[in-house]
Amino acid sequence: MHDAVCTLNTLQTNASALEQVRRERGHPEVQLQAMFGFLKRAGLTVEELDHLNIIHVTGTKGKGSTCAFTEQILRSYGFRTGFYSSPHLVQVRERIRVDGHPIGRDLFAKYFWEVYGRLDQTKDTHGGTMPAYFRFLTILAFHVFLQEKVDVAVIEVGLGGAYDCTNIIRKPWVCGISSLGIDHTSILGDTLEKIAWQKGGIFKPGVPAFTVKQQEAPMTVLQERAKDIGCPLSVCPELDQYQSSVSGPVRLGLAGLHQRSNASLALQLAHCWLQRRCSAEAAVASAEGSGGLCAAPAFEPSPRMLRGLAETEWQGRNQCLTRSSITYFLDGAHTTRSMQACVSWFSEAAAQREASATGSVVRVLLFNATGERDCVAMLKLLLPCHFDFAVFCPNITETIAACNADQQNFNVSVENMLTRCLDNQRSWRVLHGQEEEPAAELLIGSGGLPLVAERRSATLVFPCILSALQWITQGRDSVLSDPSKHVAPVKASVAAKGALLQEAANIHVLITGSLHLVGGALKHLEPSLAS
Repeated sequence: MHDAVCTLNTLQTNASALEQVRRERGHPEVQLQAMFGFLKRAGLTVEELDHLNIIHVTGTKGKGSTCAFTEQILRSYGFRTGFYSSPHLVQVRERIRVDGHPIGRDLFAKYFWEVYGRLDQTKDTHGGTMPAYFRFLTILAFHVFLQEKVDVAVIEVGLGGAYDCTNIIRKPWVCGISSLGIDHTSILGDTLEKIAWQKGGIFKPGVPAFTVKQQEAPMTVLQERAKDIGCPLSVCPELDQYQSSVSGPVRLGLAGLHQRSNASLALQLAHCWLQRRCSAEAAVASAEGSGGLCAAPAFEPSPRMLRGLAETEWQGRNQCLTRSSITYFLDGAHTTRSMQACVSWFSEAAAQREASATGSVVRVLLFNATGERDCVAMLKLLLPCHFDFAVFCPNITETIAACNADQQNFNVSVENMLTRCLDNQRSWRVLHGQEEEPAAELLIGSGGLPLVAERRSATLVFPCILSALQWITQGRDSVLSDPSKHVAPVKASVAAKGALLQEAANIHVLITGSLHLVGGALKHLEPSLAS
């Protein structure tokens, strides 16, 4: 398994290749076309993918949660499910799930070497080319689902839609679009209309599609895309419009008001899929639409649907972990819209716990963001949460060479990651009206990584996730106090800043800004996820 992951990491797109993708984005169809070649070299055909009975889902915010709801509903009916998602939190195997579980280590290694071997053997006759990281994993997922003979494959789009490598799918059974927002602007465009055009690219002629309610401008684009392609598009109703005569209001396994629209979309996707699976007449009827927009009818969810929604789990999204006096709030929000939802969820969830807490509560923010994200905008949204400490660290799990290969990222240098953290720290101080100080000096330790960038304030920058968590918890979390977990030493002056944490009866920690940050935290907080 370890060798497979290390070999997989050699396919990670480096910065220069990413820049080439940006330069060539005027002809992204060429990149999608290449995917067909890689699929064929791996011994697969697009015709075979037709037999996976695919549900294809895209969106900016909530597409992963929608897929999780949908997969759980169909699994509650007894179907054998495949679920392909991204990114992973702790182990890359999480991206490829069968019957709700990441495929096993041995199975991952077996299927990995089958696909990698075929591609490697044919690369010399194809200019030495190999698919990049995400393309390879997409091909691997298709191979796994075919070999494991799943009844349905729920496929989450990686980036955009029209030219995403998952869009080699020709005949999905149904498509879905979750909430749209601004993200990945250098590739998808800098307006909601441009992004909507990309997302609508997963529509297929005669294949029913559903969308949550969108803003007027992007909804118009989606409607036009559906009409041009010949795809019947329906808008999902509000969740409270689904009436249940059995159990009252619909209960969700995922917290947060924003999950209600994701659940409604999942109900429509699952209902449509079940109609086709169970009724040939319904299948014909659903394919008769010639395109356009209509309102999807609310229906009475079956007991199995209700159970599926209630039992859905999706780690790293509105997740709470409590260890005695410490509560971790984890959410991988990484856009301004998702951060708004995160703040709403955290404010309510933390307030409920604080109301019943005995003694004082200290709030701590652990934040990092990557790529082109507007960190200042996200940090500004977090101000009303009134954190006592703001802690920043890169998405490095720990400062030792033996860190998890599954979480290695070769696209960004350590120096760039730490500079980003220092910029975020500076932005936080400015947002608080504190006078900006000169840039903090990076203190390089014997291991080659900065130890701590020190500031005379309640903000700190740590070199890795583990060192940040250990400082925040001040020895209260026995899982983090494991002697096998080594971190760079913390200066005495930094350790002294933890006095308020030591005196507090309770500590509430919000970990957000990046799914990779949340995944790195979960690796330490839930060791079973890495085993």
